[in-house]
Amino acid sequence: MRVLLVGAGGVGSAAVSIAARRAFFETIVVADHDVTRAERAVAGHGDRFVAARVDASDADAVTALCREHRITHVLNAVDPRFVMPIFNGAFAAGADYLDMAMSLSHAGTGVKLGDDQFALADAWSAAGRLALCGIGVEPGLSDVFARYAADELFSEIDEIGVRDGANLTVDGYDFAPSFSIWTTIEECLNPPVVWERDRGWFTTEPFSEPEVFHFPEGIGPVECVNVEHEEVLLIPRWVKARRVTFKYGLGDEFIDVLKTLHKLGLDAVSPVRVRGVDVSPRDVVAASLPDPATLGARMRGKTCAGTWVRGLGPDGQPREVYLYHVVDNEWSMREYGHQAVVWQTAVNPVVALELLATGVWAGVGVLGPEALPPMPFLDLLTAYGSPWALEER
Repeated sequence: MRVLLVGAGGVGSAAVSIAARRAFFETIVVADHDVTRAERAVAGHGDRFVAARVDASDADAVTALCREHRITHVLNAVDPRFVMPIFNGAFAAGADYLDMAMSLSHAGTGVKLGDDQFALADAWSAAGRLALCGIGVEPGLSDVFARYAADELFSEIDEIGVRDGANLTVDGYDFAPSFSIWTTIEECLNPPVVWERDRGWFTTEPFSEPEVFHFPEGIGPVECVNVEHEEVLLIPRWVKARRVTFKYGLGDEFIDVLKTLHKLGLDAVSPVRVRGVDVSPRDVVAASLPDPATLGARMRGKTCAGTWVRGLGPDGQPREVYLYHVVDNEWSMREYGHQAVVWQTAVNPVVALELLATGVWAGVGVLGPEALPPMPFLDLLTAYGSPWALEER
């Protein structure tokens, strides 16, 4: 296996440190628009890693880099606005593809998350190539949990609800998101999507249906709200349930900041002219905040990603469970040198790549994680030293 990893930010750099301990691949080329950042990501990890420069918005550049390095698999670790050029560039090069966030929705047009990729599913199938989409933590591990619950824990499912929460703090900052603010704005200010068997997909207002969800391992109660997320677009394609939702524990302060950005137009991606220079307001916001990859030493606490499922168990009796994965920032910094949120996101595509390299996972077309057997993934994640858990509710 020869991998092109596009993006040497927090998640890409964490993926390098995780993969460096595994033997399943021959080479990983880490490419970024800033080659010095790629060089920092690979430094000290051995000669299986190579740094390169790439323009992620240029499909032809992605294709050329794949061909130059005889790439078999492309892992996309950049903002979702670059999904389609990387996706198309991998296809043109004859490589398989993985990402952690799918193609963007388009407000008012009916185009949902991932639609642009699923529109090309027949071409990927005809070429015998695999695009494994949404294989981070959420989407990704959360989708694997959904498939596991359907296969092993339930005879009938009423609702699958992905629930994400944390008790992370960042010393010295009043406001410092632990993940890409560009992506967070996109997810949180777009109309959230809900799926119901009788209605299909439909949208609600941002931050709708608040609920207090109790997270395990000392995190405790966190108010969660509806957010646009890929799981709601992926899970119903392969898992039977009456309802699928995604709710994120943002907190009042974070919601207020996002609402203010929206009110001021600072969430916009279209450039505005400032003193003779065209700049995207959202890019300005991202540049003004600390890089999440650099916050690990100041962060305290845990992050939890998981999937809550209710329905009927195999015995026909009501059952409610929460399948989850917790990462303690102190542990991830001590063991890998990367903060908990980016590490938790990065470990899952590396696990998936190893399953593909060994032939345990295989497929063609545009697939979500729930299209593949869940137990090999969960077992290998545990073998990586980061076990998952199940809580009866």
